[in-house]
Amino acid sequence: QVQLAESGGGLVQPGGSLRLSCAASGKIFSLNDMGWYRQAPGKQRELVARITSGGSTNYLDSVKGRFTISRDNAKNTVALRMSDLKPEDTAVYYCNAEIGTTQTMGVLIRAYWGQGTQVTVSS
Repeated sequence: QVQLAESGGGLVQPGGSLRLSCAASGKIFSLNDMGWYRQAPGKQRELVARITSGGSTNYLDSVKGRFTISRDNAKNTVALRMSDLKPEDTAVYYCNAEIGTTQTMGVLIRAYWGQGTQVTVSS
């Protein structure tokens, strides 16, 4: 059983900072791309930032220069450092990871999701 456990989030004033963390656990054969998505009320879930196992990153245009994604391959964790937060960053943030697990017929790679953590930016 593979699980993604998120931590961080909360209420912060505009211009403030937060750090989200996500740890993958279970019988993991391979940990590939990891990332963070967010979903605001009434809107579709969108990709915020993504990082490959080799460390290449990509970001949503609106968060470039403010958010930084990083990962620790030894600990199977991914983090999102968010600074200069704006009210429009308010959303539920979800950790996502492509994880390979060993099956009877080989390795199965699929996407896993965390339970989500609320980030609210408000004065």
